[in-house]
Amino acid sequence: MFHLKTKRTLMSVAVAGACGLMTMHAQAQQTVADQSKTNEPVSPKKNDNKESDKIQEVNVTATRYSTSLLRTPLAVTAFNQESLARMGVTSAKDLANEIPNVTIVQSNDSAIQVTIRGITSSNTTEIGDPAVGFHVDGMYSPRPQGAQALMFDVAQVEVLRGPQGTLFGRNSTGGTINVISAKPDFRGNYGSAELELGNYNKRQVHAIQNIKISDDLAIRAAIMKVTRDGYANQMQDFSEANLPSKGWIPDGIPDNIQRWNRKVDPSDYYTNQNEWAARLSALYKVNRDWKLHATYEEFQDSSAGGTAFKDCDSVRGTRYACPTGWGRFDLKINVPGMTDMKIRTLRAGSNWNISNDASLDYNFALADQRRSQLYDNDKGNQTALPFQITQDHPRIAGGNNWGTWPLADQYQQTVDSKYVSTVHELQFKQRVDSLKYVAGLFWMHEKNQINYEVVDLYRAPVGLASGAFYAQPDRQVDAKAVFAQADWEFAPTWTATFGARYSADSKTDKDGLNLGGWWGQKEFYNGGFDPGEPGTPGYHLPQGNDLNYGPGGSAAAYHLYGTPSKNDHSEKWHKATWRLGLQTQINKNEMAYAALATGYKAGGFGDRTLACGGSATDPVQRVCADGKPNSETFLPYKPELVTNFELGYKGKFLDNTLSLSAVAFAMNYKDQQLTGTYFVSKYKTPLPCTSDQPKCDVYETWRTINVGNTKIRGLEVEWDYKPWPGGKIGGAFTLLDTKIHDYGSYSDDYNCDARTEFGLTPCPAPYTGIGPDNGKRLYDVTNNNLPNAPRRTFMLNFSQKFDLPSGFAITPYIKMNWRDKAYFDVRNDEFAHIGRFQKAYTLVDASVRLDAPEDQWHAELFVRNATDSKAAYWRGSGVGAQMNYAPVEPRMFGVRFGFNY
Repeated sequence: MFHLKTKRTLMSVAVAGACGLMTMHAQAQQTVADQSKTNEPVSPKKNDNKESDKIQEVNVTATRYSTSLLRTPLAVTAFNQESLARMGVTSAKDLANEIPNVTIVQSNDSAIQVTIRGITSSNTTEIGDPAVGFHVDGMYSPRPQGAQALMFDVAQVEVLRGPQGTLFGRNSTGGTINVISAKPDFRGNYGSAELELGNYNKRQVHAIQNIKISDDLAIRAAIMKVTRDGYANQMQDFSEANLPSKGWIPDGIPDNIQRWNRKVDPSDYYTNQNEWAARLSALYKVNRDWKLHATYEEFQDSSAGGTAFKDCDSVRGTRYACPTGWGRFDLKINVPGMTDMKIRTLRAGSNWNISNDASLDYNFALADQRRSQLYDNDKGNQTALPFQITQDHPRIAGGNNWGTWPLADQYQQTVDSKYVSTVHELQFKQRVDSLKYVAGLFWMHEKNQINYEVVDLYRAPVGLASGAFYAQPDRQVDAKAVFAQADWEFAPTWTATFGARYSADSKTDKDGLNLGGWWGQKEFYNGGFDPGEPGTPGYHLPQGNDLNYGPGGSAAAYHLYGTPSKNDHSEKWHKATWRLGLQTQINKNEMAYAALATGYKAGGFGDRTLACGGSATDPVQRVCADGKPNSETFLPYKPELVTNFELGYKGKFLDNTLSLSAVAFAMNYKDQQLTGTYFVSKYKTPLPCTSDQPKCDVYETWRTINVGNTKIRGLEVEWDYKPWPGGKIGGAFTLLDTKIHDYGSYSDDYNCDARTEFGLTPCPAPYTGIGPDNGKRLYDVTNNNLPNAPRRTFMLNFSQKFDLPSGFAITPYIKMNWRDKAYFDVRNDEFAHIGRFQKAYTLVDASVRLDAPEDQWHAELFVRNATDSKAAYWRGSGVGAQMNYAPVEPRMFGVRFGFNY
């Protein structure tokens, strides 16, 4: 029988060997030094500016206990408020380039899409669930828009990578973000304030105040406000169709909608910021063993919203090229962005220390989110389209010629929405000899309401406006779970972990209505404009000023569209997930662990539709090509599942001046949920499709589908090193391999016409065989990579603190983040002009900070994206082959000044 010392040595060698052998397979934990040993806020008042030359302990709550980061058997990143301020982070989207293998993109509906290790959710609407759970003080926040709330006065932000199927909320197949706000304390009365001024006219103020009312009651108040001009160069759009040979003759009157078109100041351009948030917290000691806490928080976003831009570099030299002199942030806008989003949240709870070894915690959260929003979908993307509709003699439907409308003029509008969620969680923690465990109950209930429309002002086949309006008064989600996890110290240096969670989810749509449709109808104009009859002399399409009718715009017209489509439907899912772990403390400074865990995200369904498209009110009903009835369907989709195996190692060396962590992981990602416009079926047409409209008999719609089985392997190594007094070198290196297997039937119909025009690999011919793949352009994506999953990343930062004789201190800092090439679609295309990928790029940040004696005040100069990188978080096709992209923010610089009292 081996001695324990021998066992520890063999375990250390085995883990190190596994990490070396799996250099294509894993990821590790980001560590953050210079953090307090608990999550209690620390008074900003300090005795001096001297900093320890050792790597400081960082405590995290990733296991629902407060444990040292270097002894926590999970892949977790932690940032304190000082780190967030240095990085310029004010909301979750600002963490986009700060965490290895994590990508964050803002969507058009004020939500954020988080990708961890290639796992993400592309549905940010009221019927979608995030793959990365967002929590505040450990409480689940269901709507991805909630992650936009400003990060201010926080004790810590923790990002857990990998499925969290035992202890945290729900829907965490990719990971979890937990924002831990600073709590009131009994250290006395103190506060701080900070002002930041930057380019693009940025103004940001942040202030906190802690008040000790008595030995039993303390309160804390915090407020933050930020405004900044948009970096978009926003011009008004007065576009006219110009093709005299087809009957489109400019007459000086805009052809796109002018109802909202107005000149706005840079402070209201897309990509601006206009937000504020406030928080009031209270902590009350009922007695020595019982504490009550409550927090009320408000967040207001009045910005124009984010947007994509024309990718002029990609299409330069083609007929889709941007206008001469067009810049990378230029936009032509006839629908200025408008957002009004308010989130009110109440969080409260109780902590009862039953004994020295047992405690009972109850926490409650109530969130009320309301949003209205207007967004320009086309952003002036007018290209050299082959116009097929003339004003006097447009081509008519019936011959399967769907034509091409003369202008791109689309917008989307959230007329109003309301998302109300309640979350309850009860936790019991206990230690019994060598066993400690946490067990609990979780219940989340959400009731969502939204009135939303998406509109196309010039729609095939005859150029009439069209759109769809979704009136969803009552969409409900229930998520209930029972969970437990135990750590058993079965030997002096060995701990085994056992955890399980049983989840039951349900979704219900009550009285939901779909109105309108994607075929041009005169009813859209609500009697405010009469174009005449298509196909007869005198028929004319509206010009921009013809559409300035009536209050409420097109939303008021949908009652004329006939019988609406009703969405009443409900479905349920349930799943047991679990975690097994083994941890050994090699010595007081080194540990290693192995873990096997699963994660689950509930399924769902869409709006009611017909299996082969069309509408029950169409004069000619569609007939399905497979002979089946054109019956109703809600296009349901299954849950997605993740299984993750990790080997990890963490340690401190060189007299505690170097910390090192590494984790190798292997994940199996099954039934991934993808949301977009996907194939549904084929239907019969009176005539064969023409060569320029090969998909005239294919029904596609916006839906969520389940795809395949992806193998994800990775390695991440991270370090913090203090080589000499005041100096600090940190960094990370990652490898990530996301191989797609058993995807199913991928249809490669991306920009088929442009690919032919540019001499690129053509789209496959439509499949004509029998079965559900009929009509798809089948392409094998086996062994391709998931989107937003670069194979390698490298991060390096350096700072040097110089203590001056006068008691002042100055600290220069520089950071470099390099990310490898990434694709934005599983096709992994690198097409010239229309490729959906981003080449490898580097972002550089730098700052220099001056601290006054006893930390009375500080001043800091900073620059982010110092090289003004033009990289993109996303690329995709817009109108025709015109490419759009979501860029990293341009160079940002400024100064911040703060003081403590």
